[in-house]
Amino acid sequence: MDRTLLRRLLKQVQSGALPVDRALEELRHFPSEDLGFATVDHHRSLRKGFPEVIFGQGKRPEHILEIARSLLAHHRNLLITRASAEVFAQVRKLEKSTRFYPDSGCVMVRRDRKIYGAAPLPIISAGTSDLPVAEEAAVTAEAMGNTVDRIFDVGVAGLHRLLQKSRRLADCRVAVVVAGMEGALPSVVGGLVDVPVIAVPTSVGYGASFHGLAALLGMLNSCASNVTVVNIDNGFGAGYVASLINRKNK
Repeated sequence: MDRTLLRRLLKQVQSGALPVDRALEELRHFPSEDLGFATVDHHRSLRKGFPEVIFGQGKRPEHILEIARSLLAHHRNLLITRASAEVFAQVRKLEKSTRFYPDSGCVMVRRDRKIYGAAPLPIISAGTSDLPVAEEAAVTAEAMGNTVDRIFDVGVAGLHRLLQKSRRLADCRVAVVVAGMEGALPSVVGGLVDVPVIAVPTSVGYGASFHGLAALLGMLNSCASNVTVVNIDNGFGAGYVASLINRKNK
């Protein structure tokens, strides 16, 4: 249950429009709900500003569906990462506005479309092979109420592409930069802006890239002091942290 719904419930009780017993029934699964195979955290939105996110990889579709059903009963927005088209089809039966992003495997319900980000949030990718991870970051940021500016395929092999679009970085409060291979792009972006740069190494590259380890180590050794790094292929983590940095003052 998020702040808006809980405040509305309490005001209804205060005004006498909602009986106490009815309110207790509404709060029956607060702060968590035991589904047997999972314990859904309905308190997370109050603590952190966004509901629990379902990590779909490795989960049975029917389990994802039941967790989604529980979350949608108490929250306006829903995000599932690393999901399949089959999961999307099932969740869409619960909520017709459900969207599927096949590049990233994200499934999103966004009934609350309020913008909480203080400025457009740029998601920058080095190459088109990095798109699945970049899209995961972008969809996460959108689900959390940001206007996202996708700046894709601007890697260091053709640096003029980034420089041509550098004006779009002028007013941002944080940037997410996704790159594989040698992972050089975050350092370049870090040298152009005075805000935090969240670097995301991807597992894209030939043998010596070691499934993203080379990019990870390159980013960790960045000489740009405003660059910080998340785990390999962790677009979700980057989008989430960037959203917290970009959030308007409460």
